[in-house]
Amino acid sequence: MARNNRRRPTGVRRATFAAVALMLGGGGLVAANVYASATESWGGGSGANGTGHVLSTGMATIDCPDVGSRLTAVPDAARSDVDRELALLDRQTAAAYRQLQQSGQATGQAAGSVDATIMNPLKEQRAAAIGRIADAVDRVGERPQGLDDLAACTLRPGDGAGAGAGAQATASPTGGAQQTGAGQGGNGPVVSDYADITSVQPGLPAPAQQAGASRGTFSSSCGVNANGLFNSDNVIVAPGVSNGAHHFHDYVGNQGNNAFASDDDLARAGTSCADQGDKSTYYWPVLRLQNGTQERDAASPGGGTEGNAGQIVTPKQVTLTFVGNPRDKVTAMPRFLRVITGDAKAFVNGPGNANASWSCTGYEDRQLKDKYPLCPPGSDVVRSFRFQSCWDGRNIDSANHRTHVAFTAPDGSCPAGFRAIPQLVQRIVYDVKAPSLQDGGRTVPLFAVDSFPEQLHKPVTDHGDFINVFDEDLMREMVDCINSGRTCGPGGDGSGTTPAPTASSGTGTTTAPGGGTTEQPGGTATAAPAPTASGPTASGPTEKPRTDATITPHHPTRHDQPTPQDRPTRQGRPAEQHKPTDQGSPAQQDRSTSPAPSTRHHGTGKQSGSTGPAPATSAPDQSAPVQSPPTPSAPAQATAAGHVPPATAQPEPQGGQGALAQTGAHLWPAALGILLALSGLIMLLRARRLRY
Repeated sequence: MARNNRRRPTGVRRATFAAVALMLGGGGLVAANVYASATESWGGGSGANGTGHVLSTGMATIDCPDVGSRLTAVPDAARSDVDRELALLDRQTAAAYRQLQQSGQATGQAAGSVDATIMNPLKEQRAAAIGRIADAVDRVGERPQGLDDLAACTLRPGDGAGAGAGAQATASPTGGAQQTGAGQGGNGPVVSDYADITSVQPGLPAPAQQAGASRGTFSSSCGVNANGLFNSDNVIVAPGVSNGAHHFHDYVGNQGNNAFASDDDLARAGTSCADQGDKSTYYWPVLRLQNGTQERDAASPGGGTEGNAGQIVTPKQVTLTFVGNPRDKVTAMPRFLRVITGDAKAFVNGPGNANASWSCTGYEDRQLKDKYPLCPPGSDVVRSFRFQSCWDGRNIDSANHRTHVAFTAPDGSCPAGFRAIPQLVQRIVYDVKAPSLQDGGRTVPLFAVDSFPEQLHKPVTDHGDFINVFDEDLMREMVDCINSGRTCGPGGDGSGTTPAPTASSGTGTTTAPGGGTTEQPGGTATAAPAPTASGPTASGPTEKPRTDATITPHHPTRHDQPTPQDRPTRQGRPAEQHKPTDQGSPAQQDRSTSPAPSTRHHGTGKQSGSTGPAPATSAPDQSAPVQSPPTPSAPAQATAAGHVPPATAQPEPQGGQGALAQTGAHLWPAALGILLALSGLIMLLRARRLRY
């Protein structure tokens, strides 16, 4: 019989084995708890979509068909009536959403109750407004068909129980109240609205430059809105209507922009731009930190009463660059040309018009459409817009604010009948930290753009607006600079040197020298959120808005207003004559805060320099998400008459990528695991002492 030479475990060895077992078991409990927390929906609820992903868009919302986007032809004589009724439709939807949110019915009450108290009355109100729109057009032109079918709205359920519109408020460690799973305003954002920028794939290269390309660039320095010019109007989509946007905008450039500003008012107003020949107005929704701060608009329309709450963040830097076309020379933009890029209603409209991009400094070859970026330490959040750069050659606006301009085709060409114009590339940088997703932003707050209340602060709803108020001499210089391949304005030298490549701002491509890129919305794939809790340094000081049309607060913590920069000479416009600063908005001149309504001079059929009635029509800026997981959706809308961009992947509702949850709700398994691991460590140390 063979002898067993294996040594039996001694007492010391048994203790060692037991200690190791305790440590492994405790570590396993901790890991399991972290994994479970990471797959819960924020706010205590949970739910799965059948693929292992937890849905955490959180709140229910109201999805109403966008009437304004269907109105591609509205006679000038009917414009004011149509604008007014379109703005009323937005107010009706916002009011119904607030009723839904306040009643708590979105969190599980019978559908019949919601229909009777909210959805059916909303349908009746919309039907009446739509009827008045059709009547207004019918009085002076051909009655639009099919509008009656747009009256009914649908209730889009929330994806996470307990994170719905009726979620209870909990105390925020930074002050104020923060809705569980619903941001400070109770309607978003949620943790699934964020993604780690390092997990995003780089975009595609820009199209090759052709022999006739316009390779130059022209920049305008207009500050960062350090003087705090805000309002919740939108003179393009809702002229003459206060709070037509239902969210607050940052304004740089023209200082007279409000709902009642006519073209003449804009021409007479001051400008924050270094070159006083640029009185153009550039505006976009403000970015807020969900940190419990009560801004001055906390109880005002467009602000806190519509779910837009938290500290307004002043951009660290704003760059406004006009670039050329990769195939052709550009022609001058007509004065008072209006351009909207992106879609303020993209969360319910679909991705046809989404065109804002999110990234981080140092990672701008990676762009997100449907997520806010989580940036590594030392990297800043970058928000960018690449505007349409083809013009129909006739109209400075259109009924739906889109068909008079278009994006280029993949090869850089404009649609038939359109001509290339300088393309505005807008880049906004924020010094904000990556939110602490593991505790729902309580340690490091979430950030989000303002939005219509029912759009839930989704990043895909981001959008930018531009009205060209360059004087004609300066516009000619811009065109000459771009067509001759020079780099003009701040940061350039006025020479024939082509600009260095920069990251694309909304097309999923990298800008080649000369700025030529494919511009169609939706070229960027998105990534599943990868949780990080670190980020760049804290954001700069906040700006407190007033509740009237134009808000110009001054705080001792804000940067001093910079002095106006000297306007450079017109020959070549060498950049060294007016170098920009990151903070300053050059001194503003006279500001029209609430001028009386006046005859508008923009509209269809008016060429550069022409005047005449034709108010811009309503239909608040429209766009839509471009996310990577495809789901069925309506086809993308045409960007111009006769030109439809290639189909893009339609995403599932925001937040379908496993998000982190609050980890404090179920800490006992982790605590037990830590105790077991500590016990094992103590036993191991004691066994080692006995051994020696």
